[in-house]
Amino acid sequence: MAKAIGMVECTTVATGFKAVDGMAKAAEVEVLEAEVTCPGKFVILVSGDLSAVRAAVDYAAGAYGEKIMDTFVLGNPHEAIFPAIYGTAQPEKIEALGILETYDVAALIVAADLAAKTAIVELIELRLAKGMCGKSYMLLTGSVSAVEAAIEKAKAEAGERGMLLDSSVIARPSDKIMKYIF
Repeated sequence: MAKAIGMVECTTVATGFKAVDGMAKAAEVEVLEAEVTCPGKFVILVSGDLSAVRAAVDYAAGAYGEKIMDTFVLGNPHEAIFPAIYGTAQPEKIEALGILETYDVAALIVAADLAAKTAIVELIELRLAKGMCGKSYMLLTGSVSAVEAAIEKAKAEAGERGMLLDSSVIARPSDKIMKYIF
């Protein structure tokens, strides 16, 4: 069985706590995150074998469907996802900067995974709804063509989910903005 991650994004905190408790009881998963984000949503991130993660996410979606904003299950997520979420990614240089912004957390992580698997890019940061009124964004870098390809693929994914807000690609960003990127 493959290693996987799954997320449930709840519209309320009370539902979030009930959902994470039920998910932990429904399947053998590790709860990586269970926290309140802006504007009072609750995000649950779990990992484990693909079948267990699917069972946990399906449980929450079935039990609390009307209070669930979005979900996903990713088998074999790209290894750059977690350093970008936790702010530990350290790219050596920024040749081009890609930015993608979504209305929710789940759509952003799925888009970031797809972007990282599409082209040779480095994920810099995934900012997940904290201090952003529920919106999320990612920053990535690589060659201009790789960043453009990755952002296009990520835009298509987020757009299919109805969660795309905006995106940009900046070739050779000014040194004067680097302190705002890291």
